[in-house]
Amino acid sequence: MFTPSEISEIKKLLTPDKKIVIITHHNPDGDAVGSSLGLKHFLKQKGLEADVIVPNDFPKFLKWMPESKKIIIADYKRKVAGEAIYNADVIFILDFNASHRSGNLVGPWIEKARAKKILIDHHQQPEDFDFVYSDVTVPATSQMIYHFIQALEEEDIVNREIAECLYTGIMTDTGGFRFRSTSATTHRIVANLIEKGADPAMITSNTWDTNTVSRLHLLALVLGRIEVVKDGKVAILWLKRDELKEFGFQKGDTEGFVNYGLSIMGTQVSAFFMEDLYEDFIKISFRSKEDVDVNQFSRNHFNGGGHINAAGGKYMKSIEETIEDFKEKIEKEDF
Repeated sequence: MFTPSEISEIKKLLTPDKKIVIITHHNPDGDAVGSSLGLKHFLKQKGLEADVIVPNDFPKFLKWMPESKKIIIADYKRKVAGEAIYNADVIFILDFNASHRSGNLVGPWIEKARAKKILIDHHQQPEDFDFVYSDVTVPATSQMIYHFIQALEEEDIVNREIAECLYTGIMTDTGGFRFRSTSATTHRIVANLIEKGADPAMITSNTWDTNTVSRLHLLALVLGRIEVVKDGKVAILWLKRDELKEFGFQKGDTEGFVNYGLSIMGTQVSAFFMEDLYEDFIKISFRSKEDVDVNQFSRNHFNGGGHINAAGGKYMKSIEETIEDFKEKIEKEDF
């Protein structure tokens, strides 16, 4: 958490005369959008206005959240986003650890911005900003936003909108409270959010009961050819670009596919490989159990990173070559 003196300085920055911008990473997920909107609603309760900017569009299953339609998508509104960042007095950097994680468009804007920059994030190796709250043991940035609100001693103003957004972020980034980083503290905060108005049944339904027929066709295809290697410890799933097009892929359709590999008895790692829809590279998602560190594995071999049990990567070879390279490298891992 920020030190008491830093909290005091941040309080002085959060005044009605300041232009505040909240930015999250490229390809925003539930935690990115939930933490950003949760913070926006919290600032609104304090009488402050803030713009939420995301580098590119986010999945439809997150667009039910309060004021999600007011999020500025930089890919669609470059001038509006650029001017907001340029004119900002305060920039909150949420759910990513380095400027380049916000993409080739927004990243340089952050670096050039004159604003005071406040990072709140749970990924490893954060860049240095004016204020940094980094904790890799916390399962979701949305939980860190709640801790930030506690540090400001303003839990009493948390309302239903804040609670719904933060609950969504925590729920999605913990895999429905399944991942091992989910702690007793996480559950206490979730209980507080429910008391503040978050409805678990409604949030779960709005977020996860949103399958399209095309998504289920893609899932059936992936599960129909799942491969298990390394004596049953590693599951491999994959999709090609033409398959995405055939079934009408939309952003977010493959969210959570990688987790199915871990549901197989005896698996320790699941890897999902997907050809990018527009560019010639392979998107990779890794998940693991217990102490198997897919973050370091991805950093070492697949130009990525993330958390010990959840990481991503990017590879410039064909999907067949990528999977073969993965098989070769994972066999050398000791777990």
